[in-house]
Amino acid sequence: MKVRFPSAEELFREADEYIFTKDKNKPPRIGISSNRKDGLSCIAETYINSIVLAGGAPLLIPVITDMATLVSIIESLDGLVMTGGGDLNPLFIGEEPIPALQDVDPLRDAYDLLLLRLALNRQIPVFGICRGHQLINAVFGGSLYQDIYSQNENKLLKHSQAISREYASHSVQITQSDSKLFRIFGPESTLQVNSFHHQAVKEMAPEFLETAIAPDGINEGMEHPEKQIFSVQWHPEAMASNGNEQMLTLFQYHVAQARLYRRAKEIHARIITIDSHTDTPTIFKGTYSLGLKEGSKVNLPLMEEGKIDAAFMVAYIAQGKRDKKSLENAREYVISILKEIKEQAVLNQNRMGIAQTPADLVQLKKEGKKAIFMGIENGYAIGKDLANLSLFKEMGVTYITLCHNGSNDICDSAKGSPEWNGVSPFGKEVIREMNRLGILIDISHASKETFYQVLQESNVPVVASHSSCRSLCNHPRNLTDEQIKALAAAGGVIQICLYKYFINEKGEEASLSDAIQHINHVVKLVGVDHVGIGSDFDGDGELIGCAASNELINITLRLLQEGYSEQDIEKIWGGNLMRVLTQVQATTRIK
Repeated sequence: MKVRFPSAEELFREADEYIFTKDKNKPPRIGISSNRKDGLSCIAETYINSIVLAGGAPLLIPVITDMATLVSIIESLDGLVMTGGGDLNPLFIGEEPIPALQDVDPLRDAYDLLLLRLALNRQIPVFGICRGHQLINAVFGGSLYQDIYSQNENKLLKHSQAISREYASHSVQITQSDSKLFRIFGPESTLQVNSFHHQAVKEMAPEFLETAIAPDGINEGMEHPEKQIFSVQWHPEAMASNGNEQMLTLFQYHVAQARLYRRAKEIHARIITIDSHTDTPTIFKGTYSLGLKEGSKVNLPLMEEGKIDAAFMVAYIAQGKRDKKSLENAREYVISILKEIKEQAVLNQNRMGIAQTPADLVQLKKEGKKAIFMGIENGYAIGKDLANLSLFKEMGVTYITLCHNGSNDICDSAKGSPEWNGVSPFGKEVIREMNRLGILIDISHASKETFYQVLQESNVPVVASHSSCRSLCNHPRNLTDEQIKALAAAGGVIQICLYKYFINEKGEEASLSDAIQHINHVVKLVGVDHVGIGSDFDGDGELIGCAASNELINITLRLLQEGYSEQDIEKIWGGNLMRVLTQVQATTRIK
């Protein structure tokens, strides 16, 4: 048969007449890691075809290690497929090579490791295949067989088939009924797969779940239980691109997650996102800079990766003695921390600014900068002098947490022996003065008696900057359903805290899923207008799946999966808190 090639004019017409959709159904960009052969960055077309068939727009990423170029590429992606290929050099994971190790390419190894790390930092959905599967395991702290045939004592199947790649050569069993693989394949628990490897996962990475195994016990699948990271040992692209609908569902799942991630990014670009409580100033020492990733869970690079607009950074002070000298020292200590926060703003003035009002935050976002609000955690710093409130207000303080762990001259804490049966006489004066000055009152850490008396005394709404739901996690720092209802009735907001023991009584198991349950609980109880997020990062806040500012976008992903609208998400991520702050500051009566 004679093949007719289209003319250039016909191709140009096709290009000119195509109307590209700009709605949510446009194909998400899926990056594909390249193999490297004979100086070429290349990949089997089956990867490309599988992504196209699944509804994605594939982008082949060249094998390079230039960071500026890789970051530019990564920033444009909605998903990433880490592909198969040669052996991983064991030196990269601290092992010496064994004789059975085959050819390695240190340049590709470095490229793959950089590419994967950059994607993971941004919470981009990742799908690993064969080598990509092994690489993900190694990156997260798991171990690998350099060669299963010489390092595994079990009687093994043939894991490197001679027949064509589109055909299956052995079976695998799905091992987790609540896994991504189970949801992807439905009731099918046994899959027929192909096999082209001699390296494999040995010990699973911490936090990851094994989701599939071969009959000989070799790992064939794994996933992160809270993040959009999953991988398989076989080559589904070779089967999917040749008409295997079952294997195509893997790519369809990944493309769907990439589409969701793109939507989350777009929402974050449009709305204001605020973390209402961080203890990051406690680690400001020496030459520390918020502009660098230096041992903190909240800094400008992490906020940029997580697309978070603002963070409240508090000057925290532990409860101490209450004699005159101790109170003076407490005030001076807090002043020194507030000055350090301001110094960070000067040091990083091209990337951040100090915000005191919602309008400041909006303006900083327009300028492409991150906003830092200043707070004080523990009214102990006020001492017994109301004049300190005016001083703190002039320095830029937006909210003050009335107490911490232990009673002070203002009120009783949720922890320790009660002294005032709630708010002290001086504490009532503090509340009135904070109302007058437009300083937001924070009742996190307060006792129940203090909580209710503050609501009664304050003329404006108050906030719990970092508290969670006691009915889900029985901790005295959390608010009961009755308290949450009272707070909402007064127009206030509870900012769900990501400290593991406030989220799950089995603290080490506390996860992003648990935090979402707390948000859902508040919404069901009092509506979406009275809940937000206060991480307590750098104050021991950390959950599986949400451990630093760059991972906060995972909350948005989960809220979208839960069915929350963009308007709902906007309220949760800062709209509710800014509403309260606006009300508080609108009543300012400074003589």
